[in-house]
Amino acid sequence: MTDIIKRWATGSDLTEGVAELLMARLVELQAGTDGAVHLCLTGGRIANRIYASFADLVEESDLDPTRIELWWGNESFATTEDAERNAGHTLAILARTLPLTAARTHAMPAADGTSDNDASALTYAKELGDTVFDICLLGMGEDGHVAAIFPNHPSFEETTRTVIGVNDSPKPPSSRISLTVPTLNRSREVWYLIAGADKAEAVARARAGDPSIPGGVVRGRERTVWLLDRAAAADLPYHECTF
Repeated sequence: MTDIIKRWATGSDLTEGVAELLMARLVELQAGTDGAVHLCLTGGRIANRIYASFADLVEESDLDPTRIELWWGNESFATTEDAERNAGHTLAILARTLPLTAARTHAMPAADGTSDNDASALTYAKELGDTVFDICLLGMGEDGHVAAIFPNHPSFEETTRTVIGVNDSPKPPSSRISLTVPTLNRSREVWYLIAGADKAEAVARARAGDPSIPGGVVRGRERTVWLLDRAAAADLPYHECTF
């Protein structure tokens, strides 16, 4: 398994750099298959800035939008129109230049008409099936959490399930749906998107493989890529970072 660390001077540089890397890698993956490339998305401000930069690249690229399938790593269990849901923000950004269809866009179930996130997690698990993500994008919290899997929390307990309902989340909103560690770990590539000095300690612990935090155990089967700004990489050995 290959482990790569890339560092940019600022969050803005990271945003543009990761968008370009993602586009190039998706085009490369499409060139190697006649089927769809499966991309698992994450939420958050940094991710959405990356998606905006990515959307700007679509029209001049060799990307075939009909051979991209979008998935989500976690989601707020809220109604479709709730501003806390990741999918709404992301799809609004990508839809500017990326043609999207229901068949290729796999948003996690919303709370419309149901109050049970466990049942919704089972629904998403059925839709996911044995899908393997070619690239899984992840952020990381100051506590080392990824998706909606938190240290010292039931979401981080060993499980054979692929998708779980998460309750009493340490970070709002309290009710969520999340892919599990085993599901994330079957991804061919995991890309961590992390910016800010407040994440530096968690990044160092995760990079060192600290088993007490989710970021320490989630890895791509073929490649794990750490995409960081200077502040987030501050506690890593300088010689390990590429630019």
